Formats: sequence, C-alpha cells, structure tokens
Amino acid sequence: MNEMALYLGIAYGFIGIGAAVFIALFFITAPYGRHVRPGWGPPLDNRLAWVLMEGPAALMMLVYFFTGARFDLVPIVLLVLWEAHYMERAFIYPFLIDRGKKMPLGVVLFGVMFNLLNTYLQGRWLFVMNPEGSYAAGWFLDPRFILGAALFIAGYVVNRWADSVILRLKRNSPGTYSLPKGGMYELVSCPNYFGELVIWLGWAVMTWSLAGWTFLFWTAANLVPRALSNHKWYLKTFPDYPANRKALIPFVF
Repeated sequence: MNEMALYLGIAYGFIGIGAAVFIALFFITAPYGRHVRPGWGPPLDNRLAWVLMEGPAALMMLVYFFTGARFDLVPIVLLVLWEAHYMERAFIYPFLIDRGKKMPLGVVLFGVMFNLLNTYLQGRWLFVMNPEGSYAAGWFLDPRFILGAALFIAGYVVNRWADSVILRLKRNSPGTYSLPKGGMYELVSCPNYFGELVIWLGWAVMTWSLAGWTFLFWTAANLVPRALSNHKWYLKTFPDYPANRKALIPFVF
C-alpha cells in the first residue's frame, strides 16, 4: 500500500469517526470546562492538559514542513497561519486560564489523538502530497485563497476576542461563572466557537483539499453539540439570560 492509499483511508475513516462523534455528543456532553465530571479518568491540571492536547498540532506541523519534499511559498504562508493559531492555543492560552482547574485524562488523550491524526492529514497534504504546482504563487490570486484567508483572519479575531471576554470575567470573579455581554455575545452564547468554525472554514477554502474540509467537518461535529450544551447551561443557570441569543450561529441557531 502506498502512502496516498493509506492517507485516503485515514481521511475517510476520520470522517466516519467524526460523524459518530457528532451524534454521540448530542447525548453525552464532553466532560471538561463547566461540564467536567468524574468517570473519565484521573484529573490533570487544566494548563498541562491544554499544552498536551494542542502542542502536537503546533509541533508536528513543523516536523511535516521540515521533512517535506517541497517548500513552495503558499504552503509556507499556510504554515504561518496554522502556527499563529496553535502556538497561541498550546503555549499562551493555557497560562491565561484559571490555575487549579482539572480536565479528565480521557478527554486529554482523545484531544492528543485527534490532533496527531488531523495534523498528519493537513501537513502531509500541504508539504508532500498535493499535486505539484497546485500551490504555486498564482494561488495567492485565486478567489479561494483570498476568501479563505479573509475568513481565517476574521474567525481568528472573533475567537480571540471572545476568549478574552471570558478570561476577563474569570479574573474579575474567580471561581464563578458570569454572564458574558457585549459584541457577539449579544447574538450567540458561544462566539468563541463561532470564530473557530469560521477559522477552519477559511482553512478549508484556502487549501481546497480533502484534508481541509475534513477538519472543518470535525470542528462542526465537536462544536455544534458543545455550543448547544453551553447554551442550555446558560439558560438554566441565569434566569435573566437574553431570550434572543442563539447558541452558535447568529440569527440561525
């Protein structure tokens, strides 16, 4: 079996697992954050857990780049965008969140496996397996790259802004949950997840690849049920929660 056959097998298998996870998460809320509960393995420090989960995505993409067969300019720009997200997520964000909170080992291991498989799909495609010339310099002028880059940057800004609001609330009221307000929080309960979806929609359009669309599918499979769970939690926890807020997509759901 050559690597392309293996690659496609992993990609389509990954999509199948993602579909199963999507369905399961409507019945089982992932046990971390405000939904943390026992029964999913020994607890790890929240900061360590985030580094362990997100670090492989940042570091393995660099491995695939430096061991790749081609060093075209477009994949290098895509690498920079990827690392802008994952270096922050793995090595900055964990040290901004509350010290002392816990995350079950089972969730951490699932996150590690996801990032290893997903980064393999993205990295090998970008730096080795894409048809030669498909990411030549002319791709920068392709409407797919321009639209995808705009979506990626817009989603990145929304995601980081939304996280900053939650972090500020937690600093002001340690150990408690407060009602976030302002900006996109007036429209949806989870603008951080909305931003993440837009980031990886942009990535899928920019790369125009099976790998990119697979990542977007997995992002939606994870975040749509999670956003609905968080939305229900807000409605239950805060009697004055604004009735017009949607869970994830403004004005839709």
